[in-house]
Amino acid sequence: MPGMIRNTRQRDAIRRAFEDAGRPLAPEQVLAAAQRSVRGLGIATVYRNIRALLEEGWLTPVELPGLPTRYELAGKAHHHHFQCRGCGHVFELEGCAITTHHALPRGFEITGHEVVLYGFCPECSSSKSKQAL
Repeated sequence: MPGMIRNTRQRDAIRRAFEDAGRPLAPEQVLAAAQRSVRGLGIATVYRNIRALLEEGWLTPVELPGLPTRYELAGKAHHHHFQCRGCGHVFELEGCAITTHHALPRGFEITGHEVVLYGFCPECSSSKSKQAL
């Protein structure tokens, strides 16, 4: 049964990539992180495992305008995201400052919302300021 052990190692490495990152990841980012512990891991295996983890309810998709789908751990409280314009990474923002009593047109009912903030993460901000010197 060496195939089963290998498969479990791959799944564990993929799960660990999400847990360690603590932010939404694209499949390519999952691959890079998981390959540190499982050499030879391929992108098809990452996609197959992401699909299985979505079906299990362990992951949830994160859809952001103009970006490929990223994935994050499921079951989190409502939150928003921040995309760094330098490195492209997407980060989670805790909580929600949006109030649902904005002036909606008559008869409209809010069923949900998404907010994405854009800017520079601390690492990219400091490298930008270093480049300016």
